[in-house]
Amino acid sequence: MIERERPRWSVRPMTLGDVDAVAAIERETFAMPWSYASFVRELTQNASTARYLVLDLDGEAVGYAGMWLVVDEGHVTNIAVRSDLRGMGGGKELMRALIGEAAANGLAYMALEVRRSNAAARGLYQKMGFVDAGVRKRYYEDNREDAMIMAREDLPKALGGGGIDAATM
Repeated sequence: MIERERPRWSVRPMTLGDVDAVAAIERETFAMPWSYASFVRELTQNASTARYLVLDLDGEAVGYAGMWLVVDEGHVTNIAVRSDLRGMGGGKELMRALIGEAAANGLAYMALEVRRSNAAARGLYQKMGFVDAGVRKRYYEDNREDAMIMAREDLPKALGGGGIDAATM
């Protein structure tokens, strides 16, 4: 098996300039993708309760993750990495940063829904400390597939600058 070298990327807040790339990743990843306008709305009209991050490679958004701040919960809305860069740790970097953002905002826990059939995503979330917390029957409109609800309650203590305790990851 040939291992690909991991890209040197960083995670930063999403900007309106990233929306074209993010919407393209969204379309290639999901059966029922969010629209370009949805991302613009999240960044402009929902900015006080939404956090969106991008995986940046040489100034280009090659992945993204989003979360809504709902009372004391960080509800993960979406996460995706460009198809040619999957399996190289980008999803883990995005989740690590999203968990750090939740901790920095004083949230008590995080939750998300994931397709029952998406073993790769479920495995990533489990590695990141999420556990199965329930099922939403026939949640996905495209094929009526169940969603697994996953949650993480043990958010790390935020460090200065919004970082997280890497020892817990």
